[in-house]
Amino acid sequence: MTLLVTVVAALGFFALVMASIALHEVGHLVPAKLFGTKVTQYFVGFGPTLWRLRRGETEYGIKAVPLGGYVRLVGMYPPARPGRRDSRLTRLADEARAVEYEQISPADEGRLFFQKRWWQKVVVMACGPLMNLLLAVLVLGTINAVHGQYRPQLVAEQVSECVVPAERAERSCTAADPVAPSRAAGVRAGDRLVSLNGVALESWSQFSDLVRANGSGEARLVVERDGRTVELPAVPTVVTGMRDKLDPSRTVEVGFFGVTPRYQRERGGLATTASDLWLQTRQSVTALATFPVKVFNVGKDLATGQQRDANGPISIVGASRAAGEIASTQRLSTGDKIASWFGMLASVNLFVFLLNCVPLPPLDGGHIAGALYEALRRAVARLLGRPDPGPVDTARLLPVSYLVGGFLLVAGLVLILADVVSPVKLF
Repeated sequence: MTLLVTVVAALGFFALVMASIALHEVGHLVPAKLFGTKVTQYFVGFGPTLWRLRRGETEYGIKAVPLGGYVRLVGMYPPARPGRRDSRLTRLADEARAVEYEQISPADEGRLFFQKRWWQKVVVMACGPLMNLLLAVLVLGTINAVHGQYRPQLVAEQVSECVVPAERAERSCTAADPVAPSRAAGVRAGDRLVSLNGVALESWSQFSDLVRANGSGEARLVVERDGRTVELPAVPTVVTGMRDKLDPSRTVEVGFFGVTPRYQRERGGLATTASDLWLQTRQSVTALATFPVKVFNVGKDLATGQQRDANGPISIVGASRAAGEIASTQRLSTGDKIASWFGMLASVNLFVFLLNCVPLPPLDGGHIAGALYEALRRAVARLLGRPDPGPVDTARLLPVSYLVGGFLLVAGLVLILADVVSPVKLF
């Protein structure tokens, strides 16, 4: 029964991610049609076609490999300009242009994508990732409003006995380990933290930041115990290796005090959801900045048989497997399972939004950057009294598109293989 629940939940999560991708493409499709752009295809998936339906000039369908989707906007590349220097780059661009113009007839004049105004291009390209951002906001906002999330309180749940070196796998204390500052200061389980070094505490996140930034400095903690305010003896915090808040796969040297917070489920509104999304955005941007290195490390660990970093990137297969694991565990209540399951879906949509904001083709951000550059170039030409330079020849960026697309394909295959051979386990 557990296996069946795991498989059904994993497939259900995968289906919802693909539905998110389908809505991403709807975000491109609708404004493109509203602006009169010729759209010939809307497909979910790649490879052989499983099902298709034609409505007007647009063909809708599902393909066999459910790992993405696309909308075919006719006229992405402007005509080649006469008098260009012949080079391998121009020949590559002209080959792509020739394939594009096989679907173009004189009746399409004015309906081609490159002929649209720059702001219309921005809207068409931006509405795809914005759809994913909207889904992330709606899903996470619903979780916060209906079920809530477990958040750390300014109450000590556990007090560390010692400071364990970050590089040691075994976390039990030994005689050689120094006493934890919290233990030396006399913190007790159940104490409510009031202030640190004279700074009034309002959240656990604030307390954690203050301790980490304190290094090996003196820490004067005031707690509330049994209804009384108690000023504990001053002790120095200890510098040790801790996980980075924005990149948990990286260890940083920061101050350590040694208190584990009590967690309590809390509901929240728009402000809470915005705060959660801002933190996840910072974490995701950090992950994107180091994504190529992390994918390389996953591949290296897979090839050498090393243990996989549990905080490293995973594919949609790994995310679906994790969703199945959440659904089948006995450690969570039904409500917590549902919240965690949909919380993962919100995170995936936020990541898709941020990935498509990267200003490199073939990502949506690359097309947005091209439209903005076109607007800037035309504005400068008007100011200087020069002729209109026309639309940006995005076909000349095809080598960048091939490079970025090739990397994403290889990265996806590496992560899928790793998720099959050496999956990340949550429990």
